[in-house]
Amino acid sequence: MEQSAIEKVSVLIIGSGPAGYTAAIYAARANMKPVLYQGIQPGGQLTITTEVENYPGYPDGIQGPEMMVHFEKQASRMGADIRYGLATKVDFSSTPHKVWIDEEKEIHADSVIISTGASAKWLGIPSEERLNGYGVSACAVCDGFFFKGKEVAIVGAGDTAAEEAIYLSKLCTQVHMIVRRDQMRASKVMQDRVLNSPNIKVYWNSETDEILGDKKVEAVRIKNNKTGDTQEIPVSAFFVAIGHEPNSTIFKDYVEMDETGYILTVPGTTKTNVAGVFAAGDVQDKNYRQAVTAAGSGCMAALDAERYLTSIGH
Repeated sequence: MEQSAIEKVSVLIIGSGPAGYTAAIYAARANMKPVLYQGIQPGGQLTITTEVENYPGYPDGIQGPEMMVHFEKQASRMGADIRYGLATKVDFSSTPHKVWIDEEKEIHADSVIISTGASAKWLGIPSEERLNGYGVSACAVCDGFFFKGKEVAIVGAGDTAAEEAIYLSKLCTQVHMIVRRDQMRASKVMQDRVLNSPNIKVYWNSETDEILGDKKVEAVRIKNNKTGDTQEIPVSAFFVAIGHEPNSTIFKDYVEMDETGYILTVPGTTKTNVAGVFAAGDVQDKNYRQAVTAAGSGCMAALDAERYLTSIGH
């Protein structure tokens, strides 16, 4: 690659949810001239969320996509350079850190803030993909409303699955909850809520065999993994709540992660094991995963990056 094709930046922010945009706001105000690449889903997971009622400062609630437009506008107004593009490769073996965008543009950055977020995990069965958007969803809070007064199924056994099952139980006549083992991973309080909800029926030791329906979800066929018996449950929607996967693959050769791919940061900071590389938001947070905590860690990352650049004389 020709030398002239390389761009040099002080702060490169990868990803554009609440963490990335907040980092951009702080970095721009500190005159660090941040460059932010929005990635595959500009605005992050909030763009597939409808009503956000728990973000401070919005007394009447706000739509997720609209809120992300506000974040982006604020970052732009502060002077952040916001661009379309996906980071496809990195080399953090020496400084400046090298990042390639869309496999072609090479950027050399004195500091990097990783805010690539996480994506919902899927079961990986063909009918799930075929009917995605036609009754199959990974976000009960986003799409439950469309199935008000109907029967639905949800698969998962953690706190998110329990929370979403309870949410759905307030909208739907019956919630069929499919749990793979003979117990849930969810916290005791969440389990109790599920088991005490009269219209949530739990199917233990059960796996999803197939989602049935031609143009839309009409039923789910489940299989008992102890007996091998199958049964079909008529439902109008099928919600997948089996966890999230951090979007961290391209960093794995350089940045320390836990066994599931969440980036490890020094407690109380956004510092990774690589000097000058910071991580904020859901890519390093498997506990809270909220817009407000992501924004908070984006602020921390910008301040950590500013201190780092000062320490190396930039």
